[in-house]
Amino acid sequence: MTYDTVITDTHIILPQGMIDKNIIIDEGKIIGFTHDTPACDKKINGNGLISVPGPIDPHVHYGVYSPINEAAKTESHAAAIGGITTMMRMLRLGDPFSKSLQAQLDAASKNHYVDYAIHASIFTEEQINEMNLCVNKGITSFKIYMNLGGEIGHVYMDMLPDSTHLVESEVNVTDKIVEQTVKTAASLGCPVLVHAEDYESCGCGIKTAKEKNQDGLHAWSESRSPEYEAKAIKTVSKFGRDYGCVIYFVHIGSERALAQIEEERKLGTKIYVETCPHYLTLSYEKQNGYLAKVMPPIRTEKDSKAVWNALSKNFINTIGTDHVANQLKLKLGGTDVWDALAGFPGIGTSLPILLNDGVNQNKITLEQFVKFTSQNAAQIFGMYPQKGTLEKNSDADITMIDLKKEKKVTSDLFGGFSDYIVYEGRNLKGWPVKTIVRGEIIAENFEVIGKIGHGKLVERKIA
Repeated sequence: MTYDTVITDTHIILPQGMIDKNIIIDEGKIIGFTHDTPACDKKINGNGLISVPGPIDPHVHYGVYSPINEAAKTESHAAAIGGITTMMRMLRLGDPFSKSLQAQLDAASKNHYVDYAIHASIFTEEQINEMNLCVNKGITSFKIYMNLGGEIGHVYMDMLPDSTHLVESEVNVTDKIVEQTVKTAASLGCPVLVHAEDYESCGCGIKTAKEKNQDGLHAWSESRSPEYEAKAIKTVSKFGRDYGCVIYFVHIGSERALAQIEEERKLGTKIYVETCPHYLTLSYEKQNGYLAKVMPPIRTEKDSKAVWNALSKNFINTIGTDHVANQLKLKLGGTDVWDALAGFPGIGTSLPILLNDGVNQNKITLEQFVKFTSQNAAQIFGMYPQKGTLEKNSDADITMIDLKKEKKVTSDLFGGFSDYIVYEGRNLKGWPVKTIVRGEIIAENFEVIGKIGHGKLVERKIA
């Protein structure tokens, strides 16, 4: 028997710990582990490298500032270089799904280097009524934006495929929409992802800060207090309990939000928590300019410590990037923090930051790294054990990491759409050096060598 590929002499990280064996791959799947080197068409030398289950980025925005047929190419390119094997897109459509979903799916299907999945955002009652249509198309998770409504309901939706026009929209995600979305998702057996910031409170906070002529990331953070996060967490968690729906809080980065989530878990809401690398590494106390403007804002160094602490104790389940593929001309299109665009790219730097600041500083173990970047997301979003683990019959999604590799971050390293990065110039130790998706090497030593269109929509199960 001749197999497709054997990865030799590598440290393999499994949930139960590390093993040193060769990995046998055939027809895109893991066949098993061995101390032998069976006959194969291709050998990959894993000496000195650590093999982890393919990382999943559960939170990516692309298709907003360039159409999905282009964005899928550029952002999956950045993902591949950053060691991400599956990216989960936050789809944002203003129209009913019956009108515009299929065109997005078709345009995405031929243009990814790595695998992908989709969360559908819900903005209207019409979309709530069509959530089952999304499930039938393989989209089994939904997102609500409690930060969008009233005077701060402006949002950029995803562009039409092949278009060059930004799609601006005003939305009003009321408590009624939130409750109906949670109720419907529960009946479908799907989790709801929540951007938890109370839009009315944020609207008032921004108005007050502008009246006082405040500026900078500190003013941005003050105007959207962690208390407003806690308020939204409380509201939606109650709906989650009432209807028996799994709630997944995206981009949690404040001590106050974590405390509120702990309270809601004790009351019985089934909650998963995601944080992002920027809440672990950035604070408004140390950032200059407006590049790191994001929603919810980066907070204090004390908050960063609280997030690391929650991570080390496994209180947090996943790490997403909230990657936004935008460009400087739009990001910094105004004169102050209020005019700057929220969000920045980050899919390429997620793993090296977690390796440099986490694993290599002994803040998290390699086993935890695997859970936060792969296993937990796969389990929460119905992709396990096809994704999220290295075991017999799982997809051969493997990222090979060099914990000693040092490299400086530059925005052009990743080949994405964005022309800047908030970590520009940072020297990081610990990088992915090979990204394998279903048995094919897609990126190696910071170069994409895989084929466009190799990436497929992941079939997901309903919990």
